[in-house]
Amino acid sequence: NGAITKVLHNKGFDVIGLDASDEMLKKARENNPGLEFRKADATDFRLEKPVDLIFSNAVFHWIDRQKHPLMLKCVYDALNFGGEFVFEFGGRGNARMIHTELAKVFAKHGYEYKTNYYFAGVGDYAPLVEQAGFTVRYAALFERPTELVGENGLEEWIRMFLQIPFSVIKDGAEADEIIAETVDELKSELYINGKWYADYMRIRMRAEKPLR
Repeated sequence: NGAITKVLHNKGFDVIGLDASDEMLKKARENNPGLEFRKADATDFRLEKPVDLIFSNAVFHWIDRQKHPLMLKCVYDALNFGGEFVFEFGGRGNARMIHTELAKVFAKHGYEYKTNYYFAGVGDYAPLVEQAGFTVRYAALFERPTELVGENGLEEWIRMFLQIPFSVIKDGAEADEIIAETVDELKSELYINGKWYADYMRIRMRAEKPLR
């Protein structure tokens, strides 16, 4: 929605925001008049002129594992020599408790739980980045428990981010039941001092396109 693009702009960067979603681009442009936002796919984009820095937050785990080399090539080609590539996304073990419990409840109801996320570890991802031509300067996988908004925070998180696994369930009432059972089972671990949390794991890296 352009929020981070605005933060970078306010810190003095000349920025271009990219997104494949018309809905998100509309929100970004409405919220940040005067900033430039373009429609583009992370795995297939080109810039007329290379830039010094490409930054991404919470995007790459949405991209199919097989398409990451394409995305990394696009980033490499869009950077100046000596330019930096800085990013963070859901890492190995991200929301493990939530996904594990949902898988159990799905199985109880006779369904297979499938997601399309790619949660990488440092050992998986750093080689991909270097195979694309970058030099990795920093890499970390770390826990980042994240507060969810509101009394129904976990339920709303599941409904927002896990639509693909639930697409196999045609009965809305049964889907509601599965969510309620999952939330109830996780309350002892993820409902802390009156607030819901997601058990996020994040992978963060800084890489450089080497000078010639």
